[in-house]
Amino acid sequence: MKGLKGKTVVVTGGGGGIGAATCLRFAEEGARVAVVDLNESAAKAVVQQIEAIGATGMAVSVDLTDAPATAAAVEQIEAELGPIDVLVNGVGWDVFTPFLKSDPDFWTKIININLRGVLNITHPVLAKMAERRAGKIVSLASDAARGGSSGESVYAACKAGVIAFSKTIAREHARQGISVNVVCPGVTDTAMLDAFMEAAGDKEKLRVAFTRAVPMGRLGQPGDLPGAIAFFASDDAGFITGQVLSVSGGLTMHG
Repeated sequence: MKGLKGKTVVVTGGGGGIGAATCLRFAEEGARVAVVDLNESAAKAVVQQIEAIGATGMAVSVDLTDAPATAAAVEQIEAELGPIDVLVNGVGWDVFTPFLKSDPDFWTKIININLRGVLNITHPVLAKMAERRAGKIVSLASDAARGGSSGESVYAACKAGVIAFSKTIAREHARQGISVNVVCPGVTDTAMLDAFMEAAGDKEKLRVAFTRAVPMGRLGQPGDLPGAIAFFASDDAGFITGQVLSVSGGLTMHG
């Protein structure tokens, strides 16, 4: 894709699943990639894969729910890799929990990871992009935010918040040359999905049900997402902002 070679790209949740696949895709496009993950060993493992194909990677271990630590990590990345051109908000976490069986402590954890973490890293990165009058932000939400999903009430609310937040900052910063878009994965075969199904009970039955519900007849794979993410980050999407794209095998078909 156009315009990714030589760019500095930050991917949160980059240590596994969709995030790791996204890091590798940007590395293949010739970008310098900061792999941001709470799990330092996972981030370093992805950096090893990036370096194995001759690209530049940097592992950054930070708790995105800690705003000062996150701001410091942004400074560290720019000092080592250069100004951040692309931010991919990929971090996410959830456990199957019907709303009436959840409690405020659970809500706080879900909100801090899935919404506040996005705010904490977007704020310092966007400030620098605004100064330079250039930048791309791509956030991963979820089709749970667009159509609802049983057992994911607070997670869905957070991801809906990510969509609304992204559209708003897209409007606020369009004239500064900054684009902000959202990719919504459908049911994707990741460690988070596995844990979600485990918590819901009868995991294999649920896997079959999810698979049957997808018109394309299979669950999404982490490798199905990076193309859409890279597109929004590329010059090919230079006149696109404030948009939401589902990558769900047809499970959701929003207008």
